[in-house]
Amino acid sequence: MIRLQQLTKFYGDQAAVRGLDLEIAAGQLVGLLGPNGAGKSTTIKMLTGMLLPTSGTAEVEGHDIVHSPLAVKRIVGYVPESGAVFEALTAREYLTFVASLYHIPEDESVQRIAQFAEFFELDGNDMTGKPLSAFSKGMRQKVVITSALLHNPRVVFFDEPLNGLDANAALSFKTLITSLAREGKTIVYCSHILDVVGRVCERVVIIHEGRIVADGTTQALREQAGEPTLERVFNKLTATENLLARAEEFARVLSQ
Repeated sequence: MIRLQQLTKFYGDQAAVRGLDLEIAAGQLVGLLGPNGAGKSTTIKMLTGMLLPTSGTAEVEGHDIVHSPLAVKRIVGYVPESGAVFEALTAREYLTFVASLYHIPEDESVQRIAQFAEFFELDGNDMTGKPLSAFSKGMRQKVVITSALLHNPRVVFFDEPLNGLDANAALSFKTLITSLAREGKTIVYCSHILDVVGRVCERVVIIHEGRIVADGTTQALREQAGEPTLERVFNKLTATENLLARAEEFARVLSQ
């Protein structure tokens, strides 16, 4: 469903992504991990047509991201880390606008929007009674997630999707995406919350300094690294020092 071959992105002389080779099969739920600046968000922005690669190629369901960007956009959903929306619109106005961009028939879009509103517990006043600028961060994130799934995409990219969600909404969302993967949708999940990735993702890809440094199931990565948790695997592969020991030493200094 997704194929990257030597995908590279430079900003001036600074390499953000360095020759990524990656294949993701249909129906996989893949966690994409990496420290800040590793190239995760840049990779997703290239795959969704928001950024042009410097070199290399990438395809989504056989569509080249450079030569057929609109074909790619029709079949993907994307929740960006920023969670940006048109704040002057109400939730229903914004989602109706998104539905029109994907040419969803009006009667169908009304039904889908109502279904998502019920799922995320957004009542009538939330949907029509105030602009999105008045929404809390969590409520706004629910609208952003809805906009990404409204057109029933076959591939979905999530970049820190739990931002602002309370515990109940986060649990509902995690159950939703695992169910969508079982239904055949391909999901790429970027997050810094490693325990969530370890629980919900069947496969984990770790990027460091623009390169893939690990790829496999959570159990396989733990066994290969000889570490008990995904967090410790991540630390071992991406940190220049033992951050756990450093934190313990710093705590001792503060306690003196």
